[in-house]
Amino acid sequence: MWFNPRMSKNFRVVALIGKYQSPDVAEAVLRIAEFLRVRGLDVWIEQGTASSIGMAGQFAVASYDEIGAQADLAVVLGGDGTMLNTARRLSQHGVPLVGINQGRLGFLTDISRDEALPKLAEILEGRYIEESRAMLDAEVLRAGQRVFQTLALNDVVINKGDLGRMIEFDLSIDGEFVYTQRSDGMILATPTGSTAYALSANGPILHPNVGGIALVPLCPHALTARPVTLPDTSHIEIVLLPQHDARIHFDGQARFDARAGDRLRVTRSPDVVRLLHPQGYSYFAMLREKLHWSATPRRP
Repeated sequence: MWFNPRMSKNFRVVALIGKYQSPDVAEAVLRIAEFLRVRGLDVWIEQGTASSIGMAGQFAVASYDEIGAQADLAVVLGGDGTMLNTARRLSQHGVPLVGINQGRLGFLTDISRDEALPKLAEILEGRYIEESRAMLDAEVLRAGQRVFQTLALNDVVINKGDLGRMIEFDLSIDGEFVYTQRSDGMILATPTGSTAYALSANGPILHPNVGGIALVPLCPHALTARPVTLPDTSHIEIVLLPQHDARIHFDGQARFDARAGDRLRVTRSPDVVRLLHPQGYSYFAMLREKLHWSATPRRP
């Protein structure tokens, strides 16, 4: 494939991050690493990826902190879960991310494995679309003291955990009491997360350029409890009422076991995730493909 090495000058160090313990990902990482090395780029393999697929020693191995500090680009191979984990780890460093889908739906990893090399070549040559995705900053307070804090790209979900009953909590927005709700829980979703768990709970789809946070109740014990979209400048607080414990999930990956009286506070994070897409990328075309809009009905 023809290329001009001078076109890649903005991407001198490229890190590869793959889904652990996946033979398909191991093969793809090796193929892309060789492709990048031939182009004269410095190729780093994230240390967990290198260890799990047996590539230690073949290429430079780097931690997430090292990638964040020095890499010009991170290529993520896997599904949306791999991208979510990478995004949370690298968002504070501003490293742009490219997603190659080795999973199922791939809302965030939008380049198919069959097109990985030509699409990467286009991006390295400067032909790409960049967009920023908002994140949520979440913390849990107990007796006024912070006991947990993390970021989420998709959503923050408070639910009943293993309990076979509803939980009860107070919801406040910008310091104003909104309501007390009895339900299975609540999803607080970014525009990115609006096509994830929130979509399954009948939440709204938010375009990535919308500055909003969707509040989506889970099986509320009231017919009038409906999803609400808030400005992303809002400060959201949920307080668990006695005698209710709950579980709080962050992007479906990190979790915290909350007790009655705990306060969950969620705001928009000042950090954003930088995603690079090939030219021609369309959010609505992605939705048509992933959600099967206007698809030909399957035959029985």
